Amino acid sequence: MTTQTKPPPPSSSTLNLSMRRFTPAEFLALVEAGILTSSDRVELLDGVIIEMAPNGDRHAGTVDIYTEMLPSGVDQGTLLRVQGPLALDEHSRLYPDLMLLSRRADYYRSRPPVPEDVLLLIEVSDSSVDYDRLEKLPRYARAGIPEVWITVLPEEVIEAHTEPTEGGYRVTRRFRAGDVLRPGCFEDIEIPVAAILPGRL
Repeated sequence: MTTQTKPPPPSSSTLNLSMRRFTPAEFLALVEAGILTSSDRVELLDGVIIEMAPNGDRHAGTVDIYTEMLPSGVDQGTLLRVQGPLALDEHSRLYPDLMLLSRRADYYRSRPPVPEDVLLLIEVSDSSVDYDRLEKLPRYARAGIPEVWITVLPEEVIEAHTEPTEGGYRVTRRFRAGDVLRPGCFEDIEIPVAAILPGRL
């Protein structure tokens, strides 16, 4: 009777694996070729294509409330962009939920916004809380975006992050229903947190 033994698994020294990273230009080429479509919720983070969960009704409604309450217009010198592209760096193209941008005459049709254009960035987080806090937020800080709000729907809290550094944001404040938010770029604007987070519906 003979016994057969399975060959040992290949050791790490015999494997030659590499991760394929994409440039923003290649990422956009996939869109233009129809490989990625408008129904694909994806971002490019450090050259890796990240698939995002579909937005639920509460997420979408929260974004709509923000669009009604944030200042935007020619007289304000600002432009409110909803789920549009941000050229964060040479390896990343992200789609934050909202950005309050410095207004440009061409509405950023000739190029996407870069961190220097962003006055306030807002993420509305439901299933993406860890991704927004642990992956995106440190990169926003390194890029120098002055203020980021993470609206954490499961916790009914808005985190306001300011004073960006290479190591992250120096200041984090947490706001709940009953508090009032004031964007650093428009301190005369008051946004009641209860209007954004009215409790579980």
